[in-house]
Amino acid sequence: MYIKRQIEPLIIKNLFKGDIVIIYGARQTGKTTLVKRILKFNPKISSCYFNCDEGDVQKLFSEAETSVALKRIVGNSRLAVLDEAQKIRNIGVKLKLLIDSYPGQQIIATGSSSFDLANEVVEPLTGRSREFWLYPLSVREIFSKKDELGFGRERENLLVYGSYPRVFRGLTIEEKRLQLQKITSNYLYKDILKFQSLKNSETVRKLLEALALQAGSEVSYTELGQLLGISKQTAAAYIDILEKAFIIFKVRPFSRNLRKELGKLRKIYFYDLGVRNALINNFNPLSIRGDIGALWENFVAAERKKRSNFVGNITPLYFWRTYDGQEVDLVEEKEGKLFGYEIKWAKARKKAPKAWRETYSQASWEVITKDRFFTTAF
Repeated sequence: MYIKRQIEPLIIKNLFKGDIVIIYGARQTGKTTLVKRILKFNPKISSCYFNCDEGDVQKLFSEAETSVALKRIVGNSRLAVLDEAQKIRNIGVKLKLLIDSYPGQQIIATGSSSFDLANEVVEPLTGRSREFWLYPLSVREIFSKKDELGFGRERENLLVYGSYPRVFRGLTIEEKRLQLQKITSNYLYKDILKFQSLKNSETVRKLLEALALQAGSEVSYTELGQLLGISKQTAAAYIDILEKAFIIFKVRPFSRNLRKELGKLRKIYFYDLGVRNALINNFNPLSIRGDIGALWENFVAAERKKRSNFVGNITPLYFWRTYDGQEVDLVEEKEGKLFGYEIKWAKARKKAPKAWRETYSQASWEVITKDRFFTTAF
């Protein structure tokens, strides 16, 4: 059964506005399913689809050096999709040729790595593209506002096996595990290791395992480098690539440059907990896990990131901590206002830390536990 993605109406709304539409997202998050749905949104609009993973398609587009040659490929279709477009050489220039020569034609390009596709299209398409991000399924997409009981039933599955579309629905426990191992081994590593600077697969594996074990904790690039036998700069570069491959995302400390506030370390979260758990081969039930607090914090942080993406207004995420140990798990800044969140699996303190209240007296404060999460997702 198809689960409607919340960015679908946003994308359709931005079609035929004179811009190339670009959809970024990791492999297996549902980009192909989404664009094929969009191709059918108006049966009266002629369309075509190209799978750029296929060698013949890559050759066809790579050899087309002029707008006329490109037009022969896409024909008179008003809506054309280039799936995994980063596989085409000089794709940015080719997309610009099409949009400049045939402004009435809408192109949608997808990419499973912002490192590849963004590098190709940023300069040629400056001011001529509209970007969207597709993540693993969110709570808002899976459940209706009235289905809090449904979320309660699936909560443990989401924390242990994540929400990749193929994993979430219709699989046995064993099949979920096998699918996640396939995603991590065949897709994520495949995309990561193609980068020139990431030729040592063993270092990448150890880095991902270390990040999985530290999910939600403050990460020191210096310590990671020492652990892996690489420099601090190399560790930082590797993490940057992992973020551009949509495996992890970084959260910076929030600071107004006050001397008592922490300002250098980063927290790192995984977009999908099933992938995180597959990397450390831990699919144990929550009742016997020692990392439930980290899982819950990662889950909430990822859902908040997805939520801001859906409303079309990307909200920066931060954490806050002072040198004497007072902390706020997650901070959002929207239209100049601060929102602080305490994220705890079960009971938590009701008041914000004293230093937070005194320094940011106008900031809001909310505690998100497993029993209070659902209403914050909508």
